[in-house]
Amino acid sequence: MDSNLRLIMKSATWQTSGLIVMTLIGFFYTGSFSAGGGIALTSVLIGSISFFLHEKLWDRVQWGRRA
Repeated sequence: MDSNLRLIMKSATWQTSGLIVMTLIGFFYTGSFSAGGGIALTSVLIGSISFFLHEKLWDRVQWGRRA
């Protein structure tokens, strides 16, 4: 089982890479780094919370684990 701090760090590093990619995608569609960054930041915030909750829920599932 991962500690909460480890889950937070995993989420932070994953979402940082996602922030960069989403900003570039947002810029491609809008032509604005500001608009693309806003879209990306919203995605990062929602994604971080979703990832944390997803990991906590899966941590309770015993299926597929080996002793």
